[in-house]
Amino acid sequence: MSQEEQTNLQFLDNEYAQQHYAVQAKKRREIIFRRRRLAVFFSLAAVIFVSIGISLYNDSLRLQNLERYKEETIAEQQAIKENKAALEKEVALLQDEDYVAKIARERFLYSKEGELVFPLPGTEADTAKE
Repeated sequence: MSQEEQTNLQFLDNEYAQQHYAVQAKKRREIIFRRRRLAVFFSLAAVIFVSIGISLYNDSLRLQNLERYKEETIAEQQAIKENKAALEKEVALLQDEDYVAKIARERFLYSKEGELVFPLPGTEADTAKE
């Protein structure tokens, strides 16, 4: 039955029908053009969003590396400050003659006049190391 209906169909071939078909064809072309334009727009938007996302990710990695470097340098600075303070304290102690004499007696087994030094076993090894 559908074949009979198809064969019985007649298309109008007058000016109004041709204008109507032309308008419908134009609308279809406009719809296709709009879809293509939207596809291009969304593709560009996706590319822009992806590039911004990659940029943000790289920036966050760089920030993490800089923060880690900052923590390392702060720790290094703290160690240097402690070392400097210890060295300044030692310099201040070395200004004192009694302290220098005490160190000389301990390390090099010097003695005061009339004083006897009894080196113990193991102390010679300590003095040789220093």
